[in-house]
Amino acid sequence: MRNKNKTVWSHRFGKANSKNFQRIGSSINVDKRLYNEDIQASIVHVQMLIKQKIIPKKDGKKIINGLKKIKREIDKNKFKFEEKFEDIHQNIEKRLFQIIGESAGYLHTARSRNDQVVTDFKIWVKDASIDINKTLDSLMRSILKKASKNVDTVMPGFTHLKNAQPISFAHYLLAYLEMLSRDKKRFKNNITLIDECPLGSAALAGTSFNIDRKFTAKKLGFKKPTNNSIDSVSDRDFAIDFLSAAATCAMHLSRLSEDFIIFNSEAFSFVEFTDKVLTGSSIMPQKKNPDPAELIRGRTAINYGNLNSMLTIMKGLPISYYKDLQDDKELVFDSYDTLKDSLLMSIELIENLHTKKNNMKDMAQKGYTTATDFADYLAKIKKLPFRKGYAISSKLVNYAERKKVRLDQLSMNEINKFVKKVEINMPKIFDVVNSMNSKTSFGGTSTKNIRKMIKKYKSELK
Repeated sequence: MRNKNKTVWSHRFGKANSKNFQRIGSSINVDKRLYNEDIQASIVHVQMLIKQKIIPKKDGKKIINGLKKIKREIDKNKFKFEEKFEDIHQNIEKRLFQIIGESAGYLHTARSRNDQVVTDFKIWVKDASIDINKTLDSLMRSILKKASKNVDTVMPGFTHLKNAQPISFAHYLLAYLEMLSRDKKRFKNNITLIDECPLGSAALAGTSFNIDRKFTAKKLGFKKPTNNSIDSVSDRDFAIDFLSAAATCAMHLSRLSEDFIIFNSEAFSFVEFTDKVLTGSSIMPQKKNPDPAELIRGRTAINYGNLNSMLTIMKGLPISYYKDLQDDKELVFDSYDTLKDSLLMSIELIENLHTKKNNMKDMAQKGYTTATDFADYLAKIKKLPFRKGYAISSKLVNYAERKKVRLDQLSMNEINKFVKKVEINMPKIFDVVNSMNSKTSFGGTSTKNIRKMIKKYKSELK
């Protein structure tokens, strides 16, 4: 019987690793999160070994039963993980020996920890990507519900954070729906790219055993086996793709949060949040702070940092497996956890947000946001070249600015100083709601367009 306190590779070494190296070199505190995937892949691997008559059927069944028992132990928090056994793979294998004896020695036939870990990791990343997309769906439904209630809510659209043109608040929200839709496609694309099973690549060269890689790939939910054994154990593109998609998604959530922080400020006062998503001050009794939005914005840096760390690990790594790759899982797990929390906080922000419609409309009327509408009118109705209409509208804005009045407060006589006999419906041309609804081009902010888009999104999110 093997010494249960030694590593599986201890036969080659005269002395045990130092305590510091055991602590630093061990990944069990991170990769124990892969226990379910590791046991799943091991069971399928054993089923294949039995089918191919590579190991005795009796021993194979003992291994499978032992692995299932270990899973139950871990599920019930009755399993003791030990740093000296380095990782989840050796911890499970050592326990298997304790349960079934020498039959456990058949488990690692025709595989290496190199193809074992990347298989486990790929399964985990596939499931994580699916889970993120489900959470994105929930956030998108929350945004869509809020947009449906604010189709007629007019607000100023901004460029350079200066009032630009009147838009619908729903149209603003749907802009983020487009961003999140692209995020979903990125994670979905990663699931497609990841759909090749590395198990059977062994350490880097493949194996001389008559294994059936198509069997294991299909049983583990992959489309096909990987083509090259060296690439299989050294590939971490799928981790980089996940981290990249997570970083981009986090950036979108950060922009949304930044908007909400600005809109919630007293300077804008466009939106307010219920107390469920606010905190107070330790010294200022009046304060109600949108901390969740600030946390989402701040934690984007974690997603960025993890992507940069993974790229840095890989950039000079010779092909095949190296210990550097041990840190890949912690980076991906951290990014998943961070993004998932940010998505859940974003859902709560949306659900606890209320619009101050009068304030939004009042702000939309400032900054001469309908000046473009007047220039468009002169081009469309009066058939002036747009640049001439633009120049006339600019002069009108300068005049109104000097008088300190809005464009809709000018008289017809004042307007005619710039264009003779314009004969316009002045309140309509300079009305912010009319301006919003006049933008009927596909993708524009008219309420007619928005209602069609909301209907389209609802259909897609069913």
